[in-house]
Amino acid sequence: MVDANPDSWTCLLDVMPLAADFPIPSHEAWVALVEKTLKGASPDTLTRSGYDGLPVEPLYTASPHQPDSVRFSVTRSQGEGRWDVRTVLDTADPARANADALQDLENGANSLLLRVDPTGRDGVAVASAEDMARVLTGVEIELAPVALDAGFLGVQAAQWLHAAAKSAPRAQLALHLDPLSAFARAGASPGPIEAHLAQAATLAAELRDTYPDATAFLASGAVTHEAGGAEAQELAVMLAAAAAYLRALNEAGVPLAEVPKLITLGLAADGEYFITLAKLRAARGLWSRLCAALGATAPARVEARSSRRMLSRLDPWVNLLRLTAAGFGAAVGGADAIVLEPFTQPLGHPTPFARRQARNAQLVLMEESGLARVADPAGGAWFLETQTDQLARAAWALFQQIEAAGGLAQALRSSLISGWVETARTAMIADLASGARQLIGVTVFRNPDEAPVAVETYDPADVAKPAPQIGLAGGDSACPPLSPWRAAEAFEGAPGAAA
Repeated sequence: MVDANPDSWTCLLDVMPLAADFPIPSHEAWVALVEKTLKGASPDTLTRSGYDGLPVEPLYTASPHQPDSVRFSVTRSQGEGRWDVRTVLDTADPARANADALQDLENGANSLLLRVDPTGRDGVAVASAEDMARVLTGVEIELAPVALDAGFLGVQAAQWLHAAAKSAPRAQLALHLDPLSAFARAGASPGPIEAHLAQAATLAAELRDTYPDATAFLASGAVTHEAGGAEAQELAVMLAAAAAYLRALNEAGVPLAEVPKLITLGLAADGEYFITLAKLRAARGLWSRLCAALGATAPARVEARSSRRMLSRLDPWVNLLRLTAAGFGAAVGGADAIVLEPFTQPLGHPTPFARRQARNAQLVLMEESGLARVADPAGGAWFLETQTDQLARAAWALFQQIEAAGGLAQALRSSLISGWVETARTAMIADLASGARQLIGVTVFRNPDEAPVAVETYDPADVAKPAPQIGLAGGDSACPPLSPWRAAEAFEGAPGAAA
């Protein structure tokens, strides 16, 4: 029988020093063992480079890589603890989207990400305040934050959300105005892109007193990631978008000291969770440096969305593992809100089962794994501290190049950004083709007897609405598009391509 006296437990712990009898190995001893294993080769041969050109070394210690005084804070904007489990609404029918929203909120989700597309092809067919009200019927906006993903329809969608919120001062709105990502993805804007920035900033300035808890802009680098860009490039684009939106808000009359709190940072969460958590930690350091340069202070607010480029149509059950790893990296990296796509996303519209899995993956990480109970699980790990530092420094240097080119809009026009992304994507494609980089279930360990997964099918034309006018006066802007890309695409039509 185990003694229930807590003093007895303490005693048991005191007499079990698991590492006390083992000598602390020296760096020289480690080098000797590695050289023996490598048959005389130097441990330096184990160093590899990421697609940013940053080295990944086989061993990290306190010196010389990272001075002990350098640390990166990951405290969430709402303080330590839970993050928002944010679920996606993208079913074309507004009535069905409303049912999905209520089901998600009743079963563990904290907030909603509403994708708006009047055609119904890539989001909910919302084209008016009435449609928005139909989607949000029964949703307590003062308790459950509502975020938007509306592209160039962002200003109109924000106005419809404003109507649904009825000027309730505690309404938790994330307008997520992000015309620069829409411009980069489409390769064009209906009217000058600068006019879209000014229009969005004007609306944000008008609504900021009505909704003191709301955020206006999403400064996201995810469009770079989804096109095949590397992590430092994604961070640099995120920071350049933040700088552009900060300037636009200030020009719209928002005092500089109040501008940062209206910005949310957006990043992709990849299945390679070490790089994801280092990237999110670096984002907070970059944000702090940008705010310091402006003489303002505000905690970083980060929304992480699961990477679509990592998902596969082949053996889609493996996507569950990729998404869980992405959620882990985002949670440990300190994301304030995490969006995990359903694992069937590359195949079609999700079933209730797929939506439930997207929720439950986060809930298990938060509640059963206890990730929300640790302030910074990665803090103090020399590998992760060094990787965070390297990413932050590399991203800041790229950000400076973007600013020197005239800001993000001009850098997109000039092909600076698309050139970076093409270089990184080309390197990834070459590594996938050579086998230097593997995709589980796609290029290796493909399941010949994979069980099919169910998706829902419907005709968006049944609920499509006429799209509102989004063009602004002046000539259209254009840039090389950052088109979405998935790493598995090249192998999905070749059954014999994998071992």
